[in-house]
Amino acid sequence: MRKTLILPFLILILSGLTAQNPVAPAEKSDPEAKKVLDRVRKKYDNYKSFEANFSLVIEVPGQPKDTQKGTVGQQGEKFRLDMDPQIIASDGKTNWIYLKKNNEIQINDADPNSDNGFLTPKDLLFRYEKGDFMYAITDKVTEKSRVLTQIEFKPKDKKSEYAKLRVSIDEKAGTIESIKAFAKDGSRYAFQITRFTPNKIFGADYFRLDAKSFPGAHVEDLRM
Repeated sequence: MRKTLILPFLILILSGLTAQNPVAPAEKSDPEAKKVLDRVRKKYDNYKSFEANFSLVIEVPGQPKDTQKGTVGQQGEKFRLDMDPQIIASDGKTNWIYLKKNNEIQINDADPNSDNGFLTPKDLLFRYEKGDFMYAITDKVTEKSRVLTQIEFKPKDKKSEYAKLRVSIDEKAGTIESIKAFAKDGSRYAFQITRFTPNKIFGADYFRLDAKSFPGAHVEDLRM
């Protein structure tokens, strides 16, 4: 997979893991893993909004390791993802993508019924119930005096470009701490949450991009 396609982080990780075609029922996932995921999802459900700072480490065979940092914020259907190469924002009706290198803003209609790939840790907690992959607790590790439960997801779709996804959860805090994706071509993507702020209060225009804030930017309005 080309390195230029890694933004935002969960577009690749989750769209690659999600089956594109119906799959036949298979053995059941680990019930203990489901209990952990259910507890964490319940906690995220109680947040009216959140902001997460993160780092993303990309390892592609034959290429230097790349580390990117960013921030993702979500409030209901609204979200904003800010990374080094681009900013993606949506107020639930309109999507904006600002390509920093090109100084260009692309505007599209938001489709609430579309699985558009702009997924956050909260969205991940809803994906496990869709039946697209199997999951099970594989380990419990101690990092910085915290005990993290590792849950491994494997796609049922044999055509998926990803072999597995590993999620580390701090059960005591009820938070997702990291997500690692392992592609079949040997590429690896490690998403680490460095700071999580629940019930963050955002400004009125946080989930919109105003061209005036980007001097000289070319605006490509693709709305219907």
